[in-house]
Amino acid sequence: MITIIGSGKVGGDAALFTALRRLDGEVLLLDVAEGLPQGEAMDINHMLAEQGIDVEVRGSNDPAEMAGSQVVVVVAGAGRKPGMTRMDLLKINSGIVRKIAQDVKRHAPDAVLVPVTNPLDPMVHTAYLESGFERSRVLGMGGMLDLSRFRQLICAATGRSRESVRALVIGEHGENMLPLARFASVSGIPLLDMLPAGEAARIVEETRGVAAKVIGLKGATVHAPGNAISAMIEAVVRDRNQVIPASTPLDGEYGQRDVSIGVPVVAGRGGVRKIIELDLDADERAVFERGADGVRAALAGI
Repeated sequence: MITIIGSGKVGGDAALFTALRRLDGEVLLLDVAEGLPQGEAMDINHMLAEQGIDVEVRGSNDPAEMAGSQVVVVVAGAGRKPGMTRMDLLKINSGIVRKIAQDVKRHAPDAVLVPVTNPLDPMVHTAYLESGFERSRVLGMGGMLDLSRFRQLICAATGRSRESVRALVIGEHGENMLPLARFASVSGIPLLDMLPAGEAARIVEETRGVAAKVIGLKGATVHAPGNAISAMIEAVVRDRNQVIPASTPLDGEYGQRDVSIGVPVVAGRGGVRKIIELDLDADERAVFERGADGVRAALAGI
């Protein structure tokens, strides 16, 4: 069973994409709002019936029903509104994530925990500390979402197929994210060989700001995060040994300790199998360290 805690738009989309990928025969939507997860589950099941997909989505308000889950995704929390930064959500959502982490520890102690609640990196570390899980079993979603945006902007700039693009975004899921243009490629051709340096720099900056643009236009980001969540679940439950960006607690990697932040990891059954340390140049390392310092300051605030 895969459990998704939080049945709003992103949680509902995550459940839908997880079912469409057939990642488990049962998906549980949990929420404190009575009726919301049950109604969302019914709506998704009606769509799955027409598609002939034999995945059962259930809704519940009882955390005990997550027992036996192989993956638990935490989406619950206040959403980011137009004009808000992710850090504005810090004090609101830290209490919510602490309570959920305690519930996961009690009812699904063997699960892989995937925090999504913003501000992402501080909430990942909060969930890690509160759950007491091994750090390999805690991996936050932010980098996968940022990567989807970076890839789209690369496609738009180069005019090449989305399928051809390989890229990576690490660092803080926020203003100090680090889209790595130097490591991006299109069918093996380095991005920096295809675009002028100024154009690549523009794409990096646009990646950092595009979430706020979407939120300003439609009020929230929904489909891209829902899909990113399901992609992370797939890497774990299908034991893919896939290199993905994920926020996970560091213990000396990249010179950082006592902080969770986005890094390249090898993900498979059980969570993070390896953290890959890239040889960052001076500018990249400065952005990464600035993000880590910001996350650490946020954690100190709670």
